[in-house]
Amino acid sequence: MRSYTPDMSADESDTLARTVEKCLAQLAAGDDSARERILEACDRRLRALAHRLLGGFARVRRWDDTDDVSQNAALRLYRALGDTVPRTARELMGLMALQVQRELLDLARKHGGPTSYAANHGTNVRLDGEGAVFLVDEVADQSTGPDPLRGRWEAFHAAVDGLPDEEREVFRLVWYLGLEQDDVAKALDWSPRTVRRRWKDARDSIRRAVDVAG
Repeated sequence: MRSYTPDMSADESDTLARTVEKCLAQLAAGDDSARERILEACDRRLRALAHRLLGGFARVRRWDDTDDVSQNAALRLYRALGDTVPRTARELMGLMALQVQRELLDLARKHGGPTSYAANHGTNVRLDGEGAVFLVDEVADQSTGPDPLRGRWEAFHAAVDGLPDEEREVFRLVWYLGLEQDDVAKALDWSPRTVRRRWKDARDSIRRAVDVAG
């Protein structure tokens, strides 16, 4: 079964899938150095994901670029691979996309709110008798107090994780990786009608979960 990725040719995708699945088998067998080989093999794909998903975060794009997001997401992926080993290249791509998304969400929170540097950069320096005083050196700790955005996105990710296997795979391939539904049908060897139904069911389930959390 072809592990299709939209920024690569079919042959490149197949080669990447074989390389990654070999590394995943080594990692599952206890070879921790396989984590680094996986990151090396997936560097191009990770950058492509970071670039595509960054397009939906206007606030983040002003302060961070694709390199920033992909590097930090790579560190997240490295740590995640220490806790769980995907079974296939497709599962790894889903895990990779999840790390990019979480990095973007954290950056969006970092650059949002009245105490962030982004909100104060234009008037961030006040001069007094002792020289320049920087009003905001770094983002304030937002780990305390209510955070509606964080709550909704945590509910979103929990809802994705809680989907039935078939719906979760369709959702990750379409939403995270940006595949067309016809391409998902080919990759999974399912009918387009089945993919459309599972995509709709997944979205409905997630929407209900996020609405309850909000």
